Amino acid sequence: MLKREQGKSGGAAGGVAVTPAKRGRPFGSGNNSASAAASAADSAAPSNLLGPSLHVHNSFADQNNKRIVLALQSGLKSELTWALNILTLLSFKEKDDMRKDATPLAKIPGLLDALLQVIDDWRDIALPKELAKTTRVRTLGASSVVTGFGCEYQALGSTGTHHRPGVGSGSAGIESTQQNGVTKSRFSELWLDEDSLFNLDDEGRTEKQQCAVATSNIIRNFSFMPDNEVIMVQHRHCLETAFQCIEDHLVEDEELVTNALETIVNLAPLLDLRIFSSSKPSFIKITEKRAVQAIMGMLESAVKAWHCAAAELLGRLIINPDNEPFLLPFFPQIHKRLIDLISMPALDAQAAAIGALYNLAEVNMDCRLKIANERWAIDRLLKVIKTPHPVPEVCRKSAMILESLVSEPQNRSLLLAYENAFAEIVFTDGRYSDTFARILYELTSRPSSKVAAARGIWGM
Repeated sequence: MLKREQGKSGGAAGGVAVTPAKRGRPFGSGNNSASAAASAADSAAPSNLLGPSLHVHNSFADQNNKRIVLALQSGLKSELTWALNILTLLSFKEKDDMRKDATPLAKIPGLLDALLQVIDDWRDIALPKELAKTTRVRTLGASSVVTGFGCEYQALGSTGTHHRPGVGSGSAGIESTQQNGVTKSRFSELWLDEDSLFNLDDEGRTEKQQCAVATSNIIRNFSFMPDNEVIMVQHRHCLETAFQCIEDHLVEDEELVTNALETIVNLAPLLDLRIFSSSKPSFIKITEKRAVQAIMGMLESAVKAWHCAAAELLGRLIINPDNEPFLLPFFPQIHKRLIDLISMPALDAQAAAIGALYNLAEVNMDCRLKIANERWAIDRLLKVIKTPHPVPEVCRKSAMILESLVSEPQNRSLLLAYENAFAEIVFTDGRYSDTFARILYELTSRPSSKVAAARGIWGM
């Protein structure tokens, strides 16, 4: 893994390897002039013009860690809302935020499992209505008063007031109060069914969906913290839940899918797909092939944020050689889609696609041959350099991809057709002249055919 990165960085003259930034940072958190001007304007504004703010003390999580986990597990809407709000504040931290006390996941034992349970609760009821579970038929002790099932249960519940044996009968089990002439009845005990205390109507489903989306945002925030990466990338249930969410992107909430995808992108440098076949306990039975297919579904999506993130994810996954066997069968589809993304007018799509191709070109000879033989691949890489792309690093990677392609003798006949374009860049663009000079040297110094030899010796 390190060897590939060192080989790549060696081609840049005096270049310094920079760890790729994580996705999803809030707008204005960068170091550009626009964000600096905005922050200066905010600091100059009177304090009475700023909106309300809420600060959480850094020792809050240490003092209330058990309460936060129990609130998530309780199923009570008020407790769940309180815990999600607190965790959103504790987990959020901008890139240049002065607050250095963001709470890492490791400080709260059992928190990740409790958060995943909130998403699982929503996923359990997020099926289409035609796939919903039907009413279970009670056949054990159907006519027995002791079990409470069958005829006896239906008789007691036919009035609309559910009643359980042993609680009492008649008015003994119901408390009545008079308020403004209206009689209100409440049960003397709580009914704990499989859907907790959320209603089963559309309003209850919406509330559970909102809780799941808020939870996915918290998990995404946690994935930005280096202290949490190792914990999350080794947590099979966490990865299975995230991959299942992006797998069902056609029917799942878009914000939930986006949060799950960005979580995987943040963890990708440390992610080993073999975890899905390990001995760790599995809850969803996601396999390596199914995980890659879910990523391909994101890559083929028309949503820009999704296919850009998927391209970046593939580029990070392939750095780990252990992931190669699971990605190799999909390389023809990956190459074709990435070349298509380069032709898009969106600059971030071009950057994500070239970043992925930059790593894919270093995998093996077969990958370099497939990229070079992909239609319009060389033309579009050259176009990124000639336009040029506003980010110099993207142009540099495009040139490095071409240099990787020319290292294969089978590709030289394809690249010789662009010899004049390469020579033009050598004489007109000083930033990439060294790279294209090496490309021309490879094309002419070690010819692979008589035609190439004539070109190199006589300048034909």
